[in-house]
Order: sequence, then C-alpha cells, then structure tokens
Amino acid sequence: MQNLTINRATSKNNSKAQHGKVAMSIGLWAVQVLVALIFLFSGSSKLIMPIEMMTTQMAIPLPGLFIRFLGVAEVAGALGLILPGLFRIQRILTPLAAAGLIIIMIGATTITLASGDSMGALMPLVLGLLAALILYGRRSYLKTA
Repeated sequence: MQNLTINRATSKNNSKAQHGKVAMSIGLWAVQVLVALIFLFSGSSKLIMPIEMMTTQMAIPLPGLFIRFLGVAEVAGALGLILPGLFRIQRILTPLAAAGLIIIMIGATTITLASGDSMGALMPLVLGLLAALILYGRRSYLKTA
C-alpha cells in the first residue's frame, strides 16, 4: 500500500516537472521567434538599403562592407535560431546562433554608447539579453552534440 502511495506521489511530481518543461519550451520558442523576426528585419534592411543612406543615419559611420557583413550575420543568426529546432536537424546551431547574436549586440551597444546615445543603447542591450536567454535555455543542445 505504501509503495502505491509513493508511486502516485512520484507520478504527480513527474507530471508537474514535465508540464514545466513544456511551458519553458513554448516560452523559449516565443522568444526565439520574436528575436529572429527582429534580426531578420534588421539584417535584411542592412543588405537592401544603399550604404550611403545607412551611413548618414549613423552617429559613428561604419565601413560599407562591415555593414553588409553584419546584415549577413544577422540574417544567418535569425535563421539559426529557428530552422534547426523547426527541422530537428543540427540543434547545436541554435545556441551557437544565439551566441553570435550576443556578440553582435555587445558591439552594437558599445558603439551606440560611444556615440553618446544612452537611450538608443537600450534596444541592442535588451536584444542581447534575450539572445542570452535563448542560449541559456537551449544549452542542453550543446551537451547532445
């Protein structure tokens, strides 16, 4: 009788833990989609817009090829956040894409702060923190590789 009670209690705990994992996964997917859409928009605009137009909008102008490189990196990072999990292939790429986007956002925050726009640095800082959340939440993918 006591064994049956222990099994029921263990079953309830396992069910709660499983529910928590599902909720965490759904939350991470929502953050991943949001961050991916932002980076997809930002990166594609860096690839489509004329370089002269972009450099005139910047407080600290960057070289044109570097801006194009950032656009490619942002689009690749956005795809890396979504596609591996969606197709269940090479899931290790998701936390690696998040790590790459964190590096880009550290640079963006630094350059924005160096230009004297402390409020403008808030957006890349928040995006970097969201990418760090994705990296932390998907760290189990790194262990399976």
